[in-house]
Amino acid sequence: MIAIKPKLNIQPIKDKLKPGFSRVFNIIRVLPRVLNKKEKISLLVFFVAFLVSGIYLIISSYLGSTILAPANGGIFREGILGQPRFINPIYAASNDVDRDLVNLIYSGLFRYDNSGEIIPDLVAEYSIENDGKLYNLTLKENAVFHDGKPLTADDVIFTIKTIQSPDFKSPIQAKWLDVKAEKVSQYQIAITLKNAYPAFLETLCLKIMPNHIWSEISAENFPLSSYNFKPIGSGPFQLENITQNKTGRITSINLTDFSDYYGQSPYINQINFLFFEDKKELLRAAENNIIDAFSLPSGDYESVYNLNEYSFVMPRYFALFFNPTKSEFLAQDTIRRALNLATNKQEIKEKILSNKGAVAESPFLLNIYNPESTSSPNGFNLDEARELLTKAGFVEQDGRLVKIKSAETMNFVSTLSSGSKGKTVEYLQQCLAMFSDIYPDGEISGFFGDKTKEAVIKLQEKYADEILKPSGLSSGNGVVGPSTRKKLNQICVINQAENIQFKITITTPIDPMLQETAELLKEQWAKIGIETEINALPITEIKQTVIKEREYDALLFGQVLGIIPDPYPFWHSGQRIYPGLNLADYKNTKVDKLLEQIRTSSDKNILIEKMEEAENLLKADAPAIFLFNPDLIYLASSGIKGINAHTISDPSQRFAGIADWYIKTKRVQR
Repeated sequence: MIAIKPKLNIQPIKDKLKPGFSRVFNIIRVLPRVLNKKEKISLLVFFVAFLVSGIYLIISSYLGSTILAPANGGIFREGILGQPRFINPIYAASNDVDRDLVNLIYSGLFRYDNSGEIIPDLVAEYSIENDGKLYNLTLKENAVFHDGKPLTADDVIFTIKTIQSPDFKSPIQAKWLDVKAEKVSQYQIAITLKNAYPAFLETLCLKIMPNHIWSEISAENFPLSSYNFKPIGSGPFQLENITQNKTGRITSINLTDFSDYYGQSPYINQINFLFFEDKKELLRAAENNIIDAFSLPSGDYESVYNLNEYSFVMPRYFALFFNPTKSEFLAQDTIRRALNLATNKQEIKEKILSNKGAVAESPFLLNIYNPESTSSPNGFNLDEARELLTKAGFVEQDGRLVKIKSAETMNFVSTLSSGSKGKTVEYLQQCLAMFSDIYPDGEISGFFGDKTKEAVIKLQEKYADEILKPSGLSSGNGVVGPSTRKKLNQICVINQAENIQFKITITTPIDPMLQETAELLKEQWAKIGIETEINALPITEIKQTVIKEREYDALLFGQVLGIIPDPYPFWHSGQRIYPGLNLADYKNTKVDKLLEQIRTSSDKNILIEKMEEAENLLKADAPAIFLFNPDLIYLASSGIKGINAHTISDPSQRFAGIADWYIKTKRVQR
């Protein structure tokens, strides 16, 4: 049977139309009275389809002609492990939390952008003259502090001079030695260097303090000032409030955007820093959506299912620095090379960093500064390591690596008799005194007298078969002749024979990543018989005592090169003595010259060329084992947009592109 759709009869509708009304509206008005049920349903379906299509066309047209763009607004919540101590550019270098806050509250002469490049910040114009020794800076005239006071050259000069003064004990004082800063006008400064130093541009990322607030505070009261927790800066965010619990521990710090900020205003209106005592508490907050983002210490990686992961590359490396002045074995380059070969860096990267970083082959990090570099790896090879140790005189005994040291004896070569004197007679008397039955008096005078002669006779008669018989004598004559000297050279032992076990002590800061690395090194080296002890100490003791006194066999520690590489402080021989940072007591005149050229070169091609040359020389000397270059892993909610992972010089520089981060969105015309 074929279904036939009913034909709509509109004649009754036409008959009912009233004059004076629009035909269309009249039709619509009378439709409900003239349509049957099926006709009504058909009409309703048609009407809904028409309406939906119209809405779809309108929305499609709108979406096609607009794009999603960042909008102002939103609160960003960052989770932090630790506590702030000094929200103050003078002291912030010593504390990660302080640097995070300082980078948002204060602004610098220069800054890092969201691609890792160094660009002017407070500086409007600048020039570099006198072969790189003179920096002329002109400040922006619209920069003001959060209290409304203008930022001028006086504030810049005050900040620099405060850092330079030993009274204030700033941890960045060394960076400003041999630097002269002069005010030229209200908004102009001239900075003169003793020697040209292209990396000084990075030093100029210094955050500026308000002279009108801090100049009245003495050096003694600087660390105690309430302004360390009520900072007045000129950055994009200003302090709103600080919350503490009953014990005085800071639980949160809230920042709001600064409406008079001279630079690009951030989209985000407010940043709340929430402080946690341990990792478990921090992760729980992330999983419960209490915080939007956080980072963990290097090597302490944890993934959270609802957070995006951003890997920031940092020009830093961790290495095991050998101290040849404290260890007889580590003074030998053969042994240092063997230890390098016995170290499985790939295993360390996988187990310690969860593969979040790179193996370090040298302190020059050419994989960062020149990704096209073909740096040859220091391969892991236990057989070659054993071969080098064997050549150095070591053998394995019961799973332990030992060096067999033969007994050291005296060597008498001249005839001695009554009346002889001097050092050789002293040595003879020292030898005879080892035997109380031969020389009970034991006098060491350096003169061959009757007592010495009597002792020699007793010696000759005690060993008559070896001394007297070969010479055809029946009794001793007290003369140290050939046969007597031969016996003396056998029995006069200076140092006994011994087996010296190869032991090495790794000193490391109390830090989970470094302590786990030390344990893994201990495990790896045990495979070739090396016994390793681990000495974990507080970081303050490491910096203030261990490094200062160079009290370690091997130090597990990290060093940062900066966006503009300057390995000079870490490897030049002139930096071997504290406060220098040459932790391996490394000396190589060729490397010294290359480091000096690297430090003064502004040509990137020359810079890379010299770094590659220095790398090859340093690898051959093996003053350290370069282990890894960890990334900074930053986990953030998908609701936080605009984050661009790039190369940063310090964990706090993850906020370099904060002005581009956003939470709210809006649509704008294409």
